Amino acid sequence: MVVTGRLAAVAGLLALLVTFVVPSLPGVLIATAVLAAALLFDLGSVGGAGDLTLSRQPLTTVRLGRSTEVELVATNTGARTLRGTVWDDWPDSARAENRTHQLDLAPATLVRFRTTLTPAYRGDRVAGQVTVRLIGPLGVAGRQTRRSVAARVRALPPFRSERLLRSKVKRLQHLEGRNVANMRGQGSEFDSFREYVAGDDVRAIDWRATARATDVLVRTWRPERHRHMLMLLDTGRVSAGRVGAGTRLDASIEAALLLGGLAAAAGDSVDLLAYDREARAEVRGIGGKGLQLKLMHAMAGITPALVDTDSAALVRAAIQRTRRRSLVVWFTSLDGAAVEENLLPVLPTLAQRHRVLIVSVTDPEVADAAARRATRADLYPAAAAESVLAERALVQESLRRKGIAVVAAAPDRLPEALADEYLELKQSGTM
Repeated sequence: MVVTGRLAAVAGLLALLVTFVVPSLPGVLIATAVLAAALLFDLGSVGGAGDLTLSRQPLTTVRLGRSTEVELVATNTGARTLRGTVWDDWPDSARAENRTHQLDLAPATLVRFRTTLTPAYRGDRVAGQVTVRLIGPLGVAGRQTRRSVAARVRALPPFRSERLLRSKVKRLQHLEGRNVANMRGQGSEFDSFREYVAGDDVRAIDWRATARATDVLVRTWRPERHRHMLMLLDTGRVSAGRVGAGTRLDASIEAALLLGGLAAAAGDSVDLLAYDREARAEVRGIGGKGLQLKLMHAMAGITPALVDTDSAALVRAAIQRTRRRSLVVWFTSLDGAAVEENLLPVLPTLAQRHRVLIVSVTDPEVADAAARRATRADLYPAAAAESVLAERALVQESLRRKGIAVVAAAPDRLPEALADEYLELKQSGTM
């Protein structure tokens, strides 16, 4: 039973009446009887809690940084009007607004309550219980219950670089149109026949087609469209480092989404493996229009694990998942010690089976510190930053000599730089 503020006011008025007007035992009994009658009437008139059914969608999605509304449907299946308050509970990180709703529901009707959520970070937020307080017609007493109504909101990555996707796809289409036009001896997918001209490779002559025609015909080729790409996302402790407004992992996810959208437009199939000491998320054999959304859902709940990544196990997992030759895009750190201990011992095994591209986010504050030498106090940070930049340059050059491409850029530049590198591979016919 719930005793409301109205009941407290009534009780106070009765107390004054008893004290100043009816200062006798019969007066106290009368006041008590009146109060008890009001309580019993209100409790008897409150609709049954079982007459109120609550439902809502089990999953709502929203991009990080945006708001969404979660709808709670309340239905009165009883014969009495239900009045009271409904309170929708969500975790603090969901940043819920308008979670308290007034209920005045006639029999056989329903009402939709909307709670606004603006999640603070990626991943799922699970709703708490819904508190229902039903009040009688006098508003002096009622009943309160709590209901479990399953629901969660999933905050997807913000994907701010989506604005670049259209221009990159147009460039891709231009490259494909140019590459398809009679490429002599390039690519691996048959396109058409044409007449032989002086200078053509005689190995390109198709003798069967020539026998059926009056001229010597050669095959023309184009780059294979349906290639395969595997994205490896390092979720170990190095991915937890703060770079700009987010973490290294946040920047890697942003770049991976743009690359995935571009690969889908190119007709390639894409796999994703997020790994540190075990697989944290995985997407396999996806292409086309469904790829982007699949990647966003898979990477929504990934968070850095404060452990060193087992690079050898990661390479084994990658090889097991990718039998044919593919482009392997590995999002990781290019810190000197991390490369020496984790990458260099295992990269040859991966590189002999696949084309490997290392992607790393750089800290713009390091470059700023290296360029800032206005005062004597700036000299030591500038020297330290120069040392870091020189070490990174040596690492990149060492990897390139091993035939491993490297893309390293600041968080705001990384998605576009990676997309441009992918387009270069497409243009050269190696991807």
